[in-house]
Amino acid sequence: MTIKKITPATLYDGAPFGMSQATIDTDSGLALISGQVAWNSSYQVKHKDIAAQAEGAIKNLLTVLETANSSVANILQLRIYIYVRGELADHMEKVVPVLLDNLGTSRPALTGIGVASLATVDTLIEIEAVAKLNSSQ
Repeated sequence: MTIKKITPATLYDGAPFGMSQATIDTDSGLALISGQVAWNSSYQVKHKDIAAQAEGAIKNLLTVLETANSSVANILQLRIYIYVRGELADHMEKVVPVLLDNLGTSRPALTGIGVASLATVDTLIEIEAVAKLNSSQ
């Protein structure tokens, strides 16, 4: 098995945390994408509300997919971690429209998980994925 690490230059550097934005198993043709958050290159949250953070996390996910030679259509599974105050369903109402706008007709397996905390106190959502690579790789 050969593992390739993916770290898009436009995203924050995961090395200080011991991570890559994604790893690719070249034998299976799968990309495992680390949880994406709405951080800038200085590890700061760009927005304070969950819908805007969901949009930022999805945009970062799309950047990683493109760098890894994959696409939204190739996403097999998404896991969405939401910092919960109250019920998870209350937050999903704000997140689902963002997903639908960005995922188009792709309907990956999806798990929504309410958590007590994420990477920073301002981080409200984190999205990770497993995707197939485009067939050209």
